Amino acid sequence: MANTRSALVVDDEHDIRELLVLTLGRMNLRVDTAADIRSAKTQLAENSYDLCLTDMRLPDGNGLDLIALIANSYPQTPVAMITAHGNVEAAVTALKAGAFDFVSKPVDLTVLRRLVQHALQLQETRVNNPGRLIGESSVMAQLRATIDKLSRSQAPVYISGESGVGKERVARLIHEQGSRASSPFVPVNCGAIPAELMESEFFGHRKGSFTGAHADKEGLFQAANGGTLFLDEVAELPLHMQVKLLRVIQEKSVRPVGASAELPVDVRILSATHKDLSHLVSEGKFRHDLFYRINVIELKVPPLRERRDDIPDLAAAILARLASDHGEPVRTLSSGAVGALQTYAFPGNVRELENILERAVALAEGDRLTAEDLHLPVSSPLASSSDAATVASTSPTASAQASGLPDYIEQLERDAIVKALEECRYNKTKAAAHLGITFRALRYKLKKLEID
Repeated sequence: MANTRSALVVDDEHDIRELLVLTLGRMNLRVDTAADIRSAKTQLAENSYDLCLTDMRLPDGNGLDLIALIANSYPQTPVAMITAHGNVEAAVTALKAGAFDFVSKPVDLTVLRRLVQHALQLQETRVNNPGRLIGESSVMAQLRATIDKLSRSQAPVYISGESGVGKERVARLIHEQGSRASSPFVPVNCGAIPAELMESEFFGHRKGSFTGAHADKEGLFQAANGGTLFLDEVAELPLHMQVKLLRVIQEKSVRPVGASAELPVDVRILSATHKDLSHLVSEGKFRHDLFYRINVIELKVPPLRERRDDIPDLAAAILARLASDHGEPVRTLSSGAVGALQTYAFPGNVRELENILERAVALAEGDRLTAEDLHLPVSSPLASSSDAATVASTSPTASAQASGLPDYIEQLERDAIVKALEECRYNKTKAAAHLGITFRALRYKLKKLEID
């Protein structure tokens, strides 16, 4: 049949080849086999495959060489490594070399079938979920290319970057462009879960396992089963949870609190933090073995000051979204406003840009926003990306950490509005005049800041 999917199995053990041919054949795949790298190269040159499975050790070389060849010459063919049981280092090396995933000997057929299904879903998913990041700068082009490559893999990815650069957005794109796109994407802020509840939140619990456990509860790993679990601010995990997380990643199973048996889970791990994880490892605050497992591939998301040419397009997209959300005409930026944004340091990155524009839309009278409407904090002009850190430190908002900048600004606004309302005996019209804004702008702020 013309639409029959095909696979290449490379292993020098006859029994393994026979097992894989039988298993893949039952999944309606046409299977070719090779006992060494030389034969595999011949097969690859003569045929097109939807999947390749290769052993690590082969008579005429290392399976990593074959993975590198396929990654470079046949990038549309996912290749998975067959490793010895418990050989974590070999699995991580294979993923770094470009392997889609790995499976350990003795081969667990359930795990193998799941791996094959993900690989076969990959091409269709990538066509239907192109994804989009705004910006045509060189750093954004490189970021898009890297996301495209990582979406073809099942390797754990560590997304690094300053607060507000859009690390969760990048994680979602990796998920949406990959083979798990039809399954859940579950984001979790590791710093927002109380330490005493972490095990229950991550792994679930059984009814009666502790005071207050009135019913069985599914954990985050079970909720993400088949999909992607995004661990945001992973540096905030306490050491005891780091140990448990490492075990789940290695064993691919979880034990709910109070349960006697483990449950298998199929989850891709993406993680992020604005902190320097390698520095925390050297200080003994983050486990080296866990860092090794989640940092198979590091993806750095550039700060906004390193892609200033993207600011006009980003701002236009944000203004269009705000207009759609509020059912109002789209505001535009004057040339002076654009220039002011492009010379501002943006310690809070894209998140800060969104906050600045949302505030300007709420408070400005005209349809065209000026530099004055933006109310940017006073700072030195941004001369280059190399001195951006110095510029950021001169901003009066430097006292508020970048991670808390939106909250910091909102709190200032909330305090000013509440004070004005109190002084005007809660007459909103007078309070708006007192604040120097329109009644509509005040009403918008009251709703946004949830001021009763």
